[in-house]
Amino acid sequence: KGLDVTLLQDAAAKDDKPPFKFYGDLTAQGVRIEKIPLDDANAIQAAVAGQSYTHVFDNYAKNKDTVATAAGLARQWNVKNYAYVSSAGMYKAEVAQPMVETADHKQTGQFEVECYLRDMGIPYSAFRPQYIYGPTTNKRDYLDWFFDRIVRDKECPVPGNGNQKASITHCEDVAGMISSVVGNEAAAAGQVFNCGTDLCHTYAEVCGMVGNVVGRTPKIVSYDPKKFPDLPKGAFPFRNDAFYVTPDKAKAILGWQRQHSLGEDLPWYYQSYLDAGLHTKDMQFETDAQILGSTV
Repeated sequence: KGLDVTLLQDAAAKDDKPPFKFYGDLTAQGVRIEKIPLDDANAIQAAVAGQSYTHVFDNYAKNKDTVATAAGLARQWNVKNYAYVSSAGMYKAEVAQPMVETADHKQTGQFEVECYLRDMGIPYSAFRPQYIYGPTTNKRDYLDWFFDRIVRDKECPVPGNGNQKASITHCEDVAGMISSVVGNEAAAAGQVFNCGTDLCHTYAEVCGMVGNVVGRTPKIVSYDPKKFPDLPKGAFPFRNDAFYVTPDKAKAILGWQRQHSLGEDLPWYYQSYLDAGLHTKDMQFETDAQILGSTV
């Protein structure tokens, strides 16, 4: 995009873990990285002292308190756009699928940030991503859940009939959409965009695709989630009901198009799973046993 980039990384990041251990690739391309406590307004101001920027991309703020410093600086710089990474998790579960940007939502911290930026009069754009995967992401649970079981020839306890769809998006498609505000500032100003793929898959389809890559037939076992109200978080990586967005607005306004598909990406993802030694890692499936004990 032709921008000079300064990345403010929170000091709590672990340098030996992805994606942080790959930051050398960014500095080699001219990105300046400042590792600071992002909850410290003085540290943020010192890191950018004497600098001025045309764009801000905020993947940190979770409420108005954590956005105030960066937003104030953005107004001083008279930025062309403040791109905020919000969350599609704010939509209420009962809304129609696929979810559009005007769907009913909860009053979350991310929505608070969106309102704060709007009220400040900054030319902002908010992006609401969902489930993300990629070669250097630090959250692998969405897909590893399936590999963990299918590689070991274990049952995959899936809520409902498995026909619920999810929006599982490559991180480069997410980044591509967010960065597409550059050159589209006027059209993007004040807009909220769902940030997800337009190629969604059902839970059963994900099981099948993973099985094809691994070379095993997945053992899908359906269960009624209402019978298990106390399952811990992560018992299944997605929601019990269909929960996926449509990116049509971003396609129409920003000209965004996805470059990845989950089916084409699963082979290299499986290789990364093997390279990480996850196929031989000792794993316990206690929650699965609780579910399966009542369904088989």
